[in-house]
Order: sequence, then structure tokens, then C-alpha cells
Amino acid sequence: MLQAFKSALAAVVAWVVADQVLRAPMAFIAPWVAVVLVRSTVYRSLAQAIQQMGAIALGTVVATACGMALGVPALAMAVVLPLVLLVGNWPRLGDQGVYGATAALFVLTAGEPDLDAAVARVLESLLGAAVGVGVNMLVFPPVHLRDAEATVRQVVEEAGRTLRAIADGLEDSWDRHQARNWQQQARRLFRLIDQARAALEHGTESARWNPDRRRRDHLRRIREPYRHVVSVLEQLTDYVADLARTFAEVADDDFAPPRPGSDTLASYARFLREIAAAVDAYGQAVTGDDPAAARACLDRRVHGVRLAHDRLRQALLDTDGGDAEWVALNGALLTDARRLADQLLPEPPQPHGPQEPAR
Repeated sequence: MLQAFKSALAAVVAWVVADQVLRAPMAFIAPWVAVVLVRSTVYRSLAQAIQQMGAIALGTVVATACGMALGVPALAMAVVLPLVLLVGNWPRLGDQGVYGATAALFVLTAGEPDLDAAVARVLESLLGAAVGVGVNMLVFPPVHLRDAEATVRQVVEEAGRTLRAIADGLEDSWDRHQARNWQQQARRLFRLIDQARAALEHGTESARWNPDRRRRDHLRRIREPYRHVVSVLEQLTDYVADLARTFAEVADDDFAPPRPGSDTLASYARFLREIAAAVDAYGQAVTGDDPAAARACLDRRVHGVRLAHDRLRQALLDTDGGDAEWVALNGALLTDARRLADQLLPEPPQPHGPQEPAR
């Protein structure tokens, strides 16, 4: 809503300046440019303003030259538009290349092309770009942190939910269909990880060229801790995916080794619940309101994971010879789980620091 009102404000300011103050001949161009340059970050507004101005200048100059040379608007369109549209696909123009064709159409359909009109169009576009970028930079410059926090929380919650679902299934009689559902949940975790990484990059971008120094410094301070969080959660997701795939294979009727005994499965279920509890505590240490208390809880939970890991390892070692292949198959998963538990503890992320409001 704030960005929508800022876009409207930019358009109004650009129109008043162009029409009422400067008496520009084509004042409508200024608000047309300004309204689309109030972007989600200041950096994006600046970058796209440069790209858009390049495209508009190109379209205006080429259309003016061809229009003056050919004298027939339809023929000039047939020559100019293919050229401008092709150049508009240049990667350096990003998604702003289409404005070159739009500017060319304005020139060729608004009357007889001439040099003075071309200069006026480019200057009015510059005015609109300056107003759009200025409004976005000076009026509540956008800072994006909540999306990153929300997606990290979502990954944590989904990971804990998946681990508990697997634990519940192991204590009951699970089948191949249920194991496939666990795999689908793991794939959803990968998508959430991608969203978290994209949200973090978007938040980082919002700090670039942002005049609000306090918020900019806050975002830069939390950038690396949050990247560490996403990295740890990605490893957790790999572990959950491997675990779900393993149990899907075990549930397959053609799988050679027998299922583990109920005691082994009960130990595995307890181990997964301890991991889920540790992940919950890790999420609170990252995004909660009291990271110090959450860190103390995380220490206890990680200790519980290690104890559960030791009990599970002993349970696997105590299985009879028929379960030897099962032990070998899960050895790598147990190692990964221990590594994950160790990584949650040594350098606890502290992204909060002094509390800063985020927009």
C-alpha cells in the first residue's frame, strides 16, 4: 500500500512540475515515467531508471531520425520498431527495453517528428525518472526484512513438522504411500529454502543506496547471520530428504533388507523428535524476541540430540545380523545428523542486535 501511494505521489509531483512549473509541451511523459520507477528498493529504482532512460533515448532518437527522413509514419514504424525491439532485448537494458519501442511510437504517432520535440521528450523523461527515484529514496525508503524472517520461520516450522510426521509414522506401521508423502514434504522444504534465499537477497538489495543509514546498517549487520541460517537449514533439508527417501525405499516391497525392529524404530523416532525440538529452538534463537533465552534452550536441545544420537547408534549396533544392511544404509545419515547438531551450536546466529522496525 505504501509503495502504491508513493507511485501516485510521484506521478502527481512529476505532472505538476512538468505541466504547471515548466510548461513542458508533452507533460504527460513525466508522470508516465515517474509512476513506474517507484520500485521495491531504492537500488532497483536507480538501476531501472538508468536502463529506462537509455531505452527511451534510443527509441526517441531513432524514431525521430527515421520519421524525418522517410516522412511516412507507417513506413517509419515498419523500419524503426523491429530495430528498437531487437535492441531492447539487450541484457543491459533488463526488462526496460520495451520502453524504447513505446517511446518510438510516441514520436511517430504524435505528429510531425522534429528535433526540438525529441529533446523535449527526453528531458521530460529525465524529469519523471528523477521524481520517481527521488520519491522512492526520500519518502519512507523501502527496507525489506520481514520477508526473510517470515520465510526462515516457515522453513523451521515445516522442517519440524516433517521430522515429527516421520517420527509418528515410524512408531506406527508406515507404508510406501506415507513415505512418498514425506518425500513431497521434503521437496516443499527445498522450495521454501529457495524462497528464503531470494527474500534475503531482496532484503540485502534494499540496503543499497538507501539513505536511511540506521536501517541500512541494521540490514548489513544481519546479512551474514541470516545467510548462515539459510545454509544450516539447507543442510537440514538435505538430511530430511535423504531420510524420507531411505524410508520410502525400506517401505518398497522389493527392498531386500527387512524393516528394523520396533525398538530400533522407537529410538529413531525419539531421535527425530529431538532434532525437531532443536530446530524449533534454533529458529527462536534466530527470529525470536528473546534470543538469549532461546540460545540457552538451544544448548539443552542440542545436548538432547547428542544423547538421542548415541542411544540410536547403540540400538543399531545391538540389532541382530539380519539388520546389518540397514545399519550400513543409515550410517551416513547418522553422521550427517550429528554434524547438523554440532553446527547448530558453536556460532549461534545473532541477527537481531538492537531491535529495528522493518518495513
